[in-house]
Amino acid sequence: MAKQAKKPGFQIKTLKRVLTYIRPQLPLLILSLVLALVSVALTLYVPILVGRAVDCLVGRGQVDFSRLAGILTTIGVCVVLTAAATWLQNTINNRITYHAVRDIRRDAFAHIQQLPLAYLDAHPTGDTVSRMISDVDTFADGLLMGFTQLFTGVMTILGTLVFMLTLSPLITLVVVLITPVSLLVASFIAKRTYTLFRLQSQTRGEQTALIDEAIGEQKLVQAFSHEEATMEAFDEVNGRLQGCSLRAVFFSSLTNPCTRFVNSLVYAGVGLTGALMACAGGLTVGGLSSFLSYANQYTKPFNEISGVITELQNALACAGRIFELMDEPAQTPDPANATVLSQVRGEVDIRDVCFSYTPERKLIEHFNLHVEPGQRVAIVGPTGCGKTTMINLLMRFYDVDSGTISVDGHETRQLTRRSLRQNIGMVLQDTWLSSGTIRENIAMGRPDATDEEIIAAAKAAHAHSFIKRLPDGYNTVISESGGQLSQGQKQLLCISRVMLCLPPMLILDEATSSIDTRTEQKIQSAFARMMQGRTSFIVAHRLSTIRNADVILVMKEGHIIEQGTHDELLAKNGFYATLYQSQFAQ
Repeated sequence: MAKQAKKPGFQIKTLKRVLTYIRPQLPLLILSLVLALVSVALTLYVPILVGRAVDCLVGRGQVDFSRLAGILTTIGVCVVLTAAATWLQNTINNRITYHAVRDIRRDAFAHIQQLPLAYLDAHPTGDTVSRMISDVDTFADGLLMGFTQLFTGVMTILGTLVFMLTLSPLITLVVVLITPVSLLVASFIAKRTYTLFRLQSQTRGEQTALIDEAIGEQKLVQAFSHEEATMEAFDEVNGRLQGCSLRAVFFSSLTNPCTRFVNSLVYAGVGLTGALMACAGGLTVGGLSSFLSYANQYTKPFNEISGVITELQNALACAGRIFELMDEPAQTPDPANATVLSQVRGEVDIRDVCFSYTPERKLIEHFNLHVEPGQRVAIVGPTGCGKTTMINLLMRFYDVDSGTISVDGHETRQLTRRSLRQNIGMVLQDTWLSSGTIRENIAMGRPDATDEEIIAAAKAAHAHSFIKRLPDGYNTVISESGGQLSQGQKQLLCISRVMLCLPPMLILDEATSSIDTRTEQKIQSAFARMMQGRTSFIVAHRLSTIRNADVILVMKEGHIIEQGTHDELLAKNGFYATLYQSQFAQ
């Protein structure tokens, strides 16, 4: 019951949000209303002219041709002006709608850029995409129908009543008494369609998420023969979408026949009352003809408005899902007096840091570490011990629950994220490419880099040779998945990015995990040269790649259990020695 009571308030709140996006187009909206008023007035004036034309046809040989010609000319002019006003109104309504949709999509996408990774990690990508594309499109369709038909329909109803009152107050009273039946029917249907259309949008988002996941991981699905299970999952969500869509369409489709039934009652009432008045001499035949025409024009908008209400329910349900995304708390903004990190030496101090992704599962507790400028720090340990989490905290992809992380004496939470991340270069195990050319992907961190600098970076990363073998070399266009590139080649492109930027601090998280041994040896030597004088954090499972690290941190369950150089840790014969010997045992 509480949920049901909340729904009308939620719809009103959503409608107010929509109106804020329409407000910049207020002059066009006023012009649209004026044009609607003109087209309605002309449309309603035509039946009066038709009635007068009928009265000119008194009988055989009693036709007033001169007066009839003038009336027909006036009708023609009214029809042309109505068509022009309607066309212009539709053009303006399209402009208002698509400007509002453009602004909503822009704000929603901008907000996604500010969402914390915790939200994006916890919500399916497909559902977010569905809100941005499908829900916004559905909202646009409903909004456009509202502008096109709602204003015109309301004005037609009011205008028709005025014209009918001038002809016969008695018949107008009959029409007004039957009208509430149509309103009650439309209200009954509208209350039930909103919930169903909202459920339809949610289920469609769930389906999009499943499709996005299945297509993106199709190799994995096929490798583990999971096709049948994936199809079963799809059939289940597809069946639910079919069910809720059918229920939504069923209730919305009741609108037209129900309102048409009420309209038929109105028409019959007008015809019967008008015929009795005409027989009594209280109404001319032309007047009755005009009244019957008005009865049709009066009831037609109720069909349209009922359909509009149904579409608006769907549109508001979709808009509500978009605004829910836009209302998600953004990442904590930089302080007003945040420091811009510059002239970085690379001193890192981690003091008593605690962090967990979920409160019930502790991960990092009371972590302490001091890194001197230019020091190479390797982090090793079993899967799930917190190695990559520490990288996320250093980059401020997540904020610590307690404790502090400082760079050159500045706590990272008091620095601008932009300046912090500009001074740290990352190469991860998971590669990320964008749609565009090879050149654009390498120059992502430095868009102003020259071709010579890009080629030099690619050569340093040993990517130049395979790039030159591509059809268009550095101008080869690739998709975000990398297309024809292998996993190792994609990782070489990511390494090239860092080689181009050469920031004062480096993070290498399994940076060569997908590269062949021979190329890895060459890249390791390039990394060694690049890391000279730069503070570097190296996460690795292949312990042979970190022998020359200045300090090795051995982590387990969020704690540093051992610390020292490679030789010192081997001499301790502890956990690190066990890991190392497991990889190099004879």
